[in-house]
Amino acid sequence: MATHGLPTWPWANALAEALPPPERLLLDGIRLWAAAARRGEPPRPAPRLPFITEGAEAALIPLDALMRAAGDALTAACPLCPRVAPAEARLLLGCALTQRGARREAFALLLQHLPPVAAQEALAAAIPLGIALARAGLLLRNPLR
Repeated sequence: MATHGLPTWPWANALAEALPPPERLLLDGIRLWAAAARRGEPPRPAPRLPFITEGAEAALIPLDALMRAAGDALTAACPLCPRVAPAEARLLLGCALTQRGARREAFALLLQHLPPVAAQEALAAAIPLGIALARAGLLLRNPLR
């Protein structure tokens, strides 16, 4: 099997500081949620401060549902990690595709890394997450174009 020519995930191993502001906010939310869950604390309130600062507090409930659906398939880096982990990049891409209306593509991406029921739950959470971010003026970019 040839290993050359395989695609790399957009944003994978990119500097977190170099991400556009909406993607950076979502990455911070993912990392803060995952860090609180690893410590055994309630994860839902963990990303509150950055989301409230950006006026996107309505996105907190869908973010919580998305992270619960992703479960163990998402290995988020620590909140201060300088690079975007591949699993985080896949989740960012899935959210961006969902927000941009490419739900079939986002579902296909999620199915590669989650069981079917979890992928459906993640997509169902990503839709209101994208809407809430858009209402706050935070449009995720489509890195495939």
